[in-house]
Amino acid sequence: MNTPWPSHDSPGPHASEGSESSVEDAVRLRRLNRWQAEGAREDLADLYVESSDAEAGEEFNDRQKFLLRLADNVKLPGFDMLVAEAEALAGCVCGFSVPRDGSWWQGFDGPLPQNLEQLTASGHVFAILETLVHPHQHAHGLARRMQERLLTDHQASLGVTLVDESARRTLAALTGWGWREVGRIQREDDATPVRVLVLPLGERTEDHPDGLAHNDRTQRPG
Repeated sequence: MNTPWPSHDSPGPHASEGSESSVEDAVRLRRLNRWQAEGAREDLADLYVESSDAEAGEEFNDRQKFLLRLADNVKLPGFDMLVAEAEALAGCVCGFSVPRDGSWWQGFDGPLPQNLEQLTASGHVFAILETLVHPHQHAHGLARRMQERLLTDHQASLGVTLVDESARRTLAALTGWGWREVGRIQREDDATPVRVLVLPLGERTEDHPDGLAHNDRTQRPG
């Protein structure tokens, strides 16, 4: 997973609630299906380059890698994308519904916690694959707003995402929003394991103080 947005998405020292609200009101969120996402691939790649901290001379290679990831991501069953638009493309978040068969968790270090296994089997887990925010939006919490909207739209009881070991800013941003680490996954095509973070959307009860249960407000019928 590549999420360059945390380096741009923390409120600046001169940000105020009034200015933040006015800017957020000017940003429109819009869903894109897989075909629309493919049609917007060049604009999305431009956004990726503008929002990342790529080293000088690496922009082209990073852009190509993003396009390859996007081409793979849109083929996933249940893929969905949400974009934020102001005068131009301001951000995007994409993901897909985690398969009920548990294949997404393959390579998890140790036994998978039972509550995560149950939520996956019930079809209420949604994975965030990529989050991008234009640097001009750095003071306005747009990444968090988009993630929460996409998860809510998919009636998820649990959000999951992967974070590289070295992505400390990403980890700090996510944990500050309520995401928490539950372990690591070692994929066959990755040299190093990645952190697994979850965002519980269920009610916190005596039986489920961690919120890792079906959320009656989001659970799909049947």
